[in-house]
Amino acid sequence: MALGETPLLSVGGGLPHARPWDELRAAQPTTPIADGRAGREMLYSSGTTGVPKGITYHGVDGMSGAASSAVRFIERVGGGPNTVYLSSAPLYHAAPFAWAMAMLTIGATTVVMEHFEPEQALRLIERYRVAITQWVPTHFVRMLKLPESVRRDYDLSSLHLAVHAAAPCPVAVKRAMIEWWGPILLEYYGSSEQTALTIITSEEWLAHEGSVGRCMLGKLHICDDDGNALPTGEIGLVYSEGGMAFSYHGDPIKTAAARNAQGWTSVGDIGRLDEEGYLYLTDRKSFMIISGGVNVYPQEIEDLLISHPQVADAAVVGVPDEDLGEAVTAVIQLIEATQASAALARELQHWLRQSLSAIKTPKHIVFRATLPRLPTGKMAKHILKRELAEERDQAGLRNANGPPV
Repeated sequence: MALGETPLLSVGGGLPHARPWDELRAAQPTTPIADGRAGREMLYSSGTTGVPKGITYHGVDGMSGAASSAVRFIERVGGGPNTVYLSSAPLYHAAPFAWAMAMLTIGATTVVMEHFEPEQALRLIERYRVAITQWVPTHFVRMLKLPESVRRDYDLSSLHLAVHAAAPCPVAVKRAMIEWWGPILLEYYGSSEQTALTIITSEEWLAHEGSVGRCMLGKLHICDDDGNALPTGEIGLVYSEGGMAFSYHGDPIKTAAARNAQGWTSVGDIGRLDEEGYLYLTDRKSFMIISGGVNVYPQEIEDLLISHPQVADAAVVGVPDEDLGEAVTAVIQLIEATQASAALARELQHWLRQSLSAIKTPKHIVFRATLPRLPTGKMAKHILKRELAEERDQAGLRNANGPPV
């Protein structure tokens, strides 16, 4: 294709301003080209805090990106041509894409869910004798919310590995999954930028509850807001040294902002390291709420909320407040939407207060029919905050003692 020509192609029929694929293919040589090589993916960040960013890796050739890394990982955990793999998340997300491509590469069978539905996932595991699966914590929560009689009705004995990542998993949720499925959960922490990779088995996690594991790629550092290293045990930004070299496509400003003076890179996660090198994630820096001058991390509150029997999903954000700067606000999706009421809002506040300090207990409880989760399972909090701000401008945010918004 000549420089400047439209990249839009049509397959199986003419489209305006598109070039027909069949004609272009017919004009290509039938013999291998001398410098032929596999292509390499360009992944985009999830976009939980804004517009997704394209990620370009440097110093790699061919498929030396996410898919080839997944091949090595899968072979290391016993995957092979006879493996049946269940993909429960959209293929345009980094991990599902990489793992599906990797399974095809090694000749394994991949069962792809077009849309996640908790009971259907269990049904597919039983029907196809699935051995390896990959999940996000939201999937676990929704499967655990199924009646126990439904959960126990499916034969999941073929499963020998349940991989999960993408977001911190609430301790109570992971403990319940291990009790249900056995010690087959394998958690990893990484990012599309591939700056770091941690891994933790079920057995390790039971000895280090809440951890996402020890670093297998690069070296982790916990730093303050200025990029200076903090002592072991202190909470700060998670930086990686020695991971994949990357840049954000067409955005040198964001690329530079991801590095500190030492050249270490960060994708904005907050956490701490213990004496054994296990990483514990607290939240994302962009999700932190500053209320009354105190840093409040929503993840802790969300993990507690999701354990309430009436709550199907929850997100905690800060809304502007003249007194506090930001008021901690919980937006909740109930299992039964008709139960939403001011009385339930007060009941949830009281229940939370038994485990949380006053500053962390939400000042506002807001009910929603659904929350803006991306198909990858991650919460799009920037959308939620924008919606709340618009409603505040229109009518003023009602507090938890009044009718829920």
